[in-house]
Amino acid sequence: MTNIEKFQAVLPEYGDAALITSAENQLYLTDFPFEDGFVLITKKNAYLVCDFRYIEDAKHAENGWQAVLFAPGKRLATVSELLANENCKTLAFEDGDVCVGDFELFKKALGNVEWSPLENAMTVLRECKNEEEVSRIKEAQRITDAAFQYILGRINPSMTETDVALELEYYMRQHGGQSAAFQTIAISGDATSVPHGVPKPRKLQPGFLTMDFGCQYKGYKSDMTRTIVIGKATDEMKRVYNTVLTAQSAVLQVISEGCDCMEMDKVARDIINNAGYEGCFGHGLGHGVGVLIHESPNLSPLTKNKKLAPGNVVTVEPGIYLEGKFGVRIEDMVIVGNGCAEDITESPKDLIEIL
Repeated sequence: MTNIEKFQAVLPEYGDAALITSAENQLYLTDFPFEDGFVLITKKNAYLVCDFRYIEDAKHAENGWQAVLFAPGKRLATVSELLANENCKTLAFEDGDVCVGDFELFKKALGNVEWSPLENAMTVLRECKNEEEVSRIKEAQRITDAAFQYILGRINPSMTETDVALELEYYMRQHGGQSAAFQTIAISGDATSVPHGVPKPRKLQPGFLTMDFGCQYKGYKSDMTRTIVIGKATDEMKRVYNTVLTAQSAVLQVISEGCDCMEMDKVARDIINNAGYEGCFGHGLGHGVGVLIHESPNLSPLTKNKKLAPGNVVTVEPGIYLEGKFGVRIEDMVIVGNGCAEDITESPKDLIEIL
């Protein structure tokens, strides 16, 4: 079953048709990357409404949908015509994506339909990946693992944090990645106490170097964090690092289909708290990954009554952050299967010291 067919199966709960405007859901449904147009799904058909810039590629890439060219300035008129052709009275829309200004424009141009919010329908559909989606995520992670091995052989005292981030991104692009999955994090020394710190054009500082990065492959993303040491690790640094690794390992040993998302977070958080670092793990244990870098489901203290299901792809990334001193995060990606889970991140997690 294609992603379009999966969506058409639930569409009657929301309307006769759906207007898809977000780039991630357009890509999810059509597997066609474009940035200026609409995807219109009806109960029987699917349309990719695009302009001259995309129409040739769209015609050659059809995958369960029909490419429709709109005349300049008449994209909504084209949508209106398609809705009338199929006698669609109720139109679902992405209420979490459409801004007020666009919604008012849509209502004015498509005045003959009743509007219905899609709410979290697309989010739920994207949670469980099919075989092709899993394959793309695995390839993205393979490239990411290779980039980590590459950077270990490149790091030297003359490099800046920005240099490290650029080297990682260049390697991933050079070896099959479409782009970085998100803004690469490469921070060193006391900056590592900031979970999502921004690389700076400063020389690598002695102490921890945290690298949080991934790539996009055929629309799907990877996400990995490794923390290494520039110089020699102190006893305190080793204790923090080993605590984080122990917390992650405990989750990876038990995570599987049917596991409660909040409970998975608790497994790691209890280990960190009991080691004397309560309050130093300020984010959730993990998140889903797919066409977006942060998707559902989330492994978090805030995620109630949610269990993992086959096809979920989630990160496991505990951390400890000591303000003004340093921080450590270790992150792997896990694919949940039937009664099992596969850690697809192969980069080593022994404490590495770059002398």
